Amino acid sequence: MKVFRVSGKFRMGHALSPFTMEAIGADEKGARDRVLATLGSRHRANRHQVWIEKAAEIKPDQITDPAVEKQLSLVK
Repeated sequence: MKVFRVSGKFRMGHALSPFTMEAIGADEKGARDRVLATLGSRHRANRHQVWIEKAAEIKPDQITDPAVEKQLSLVK
């Protein structure tokens, strides 16, 4: 499993809100799907209301989200 830092914007009400999240996935598509699912769950944003601008793989020592770090340690 790889760790990706995904950033973009999503519609919240009438405004666009920027976001940056870290997600675990087998590939970039899996990480993008995880981000879409998380934003939909937390903010009720549909997939067509989320614009992902960048998804880049990061090294395990660059992880800033403790939840992602814990998930990665459980997956190994």
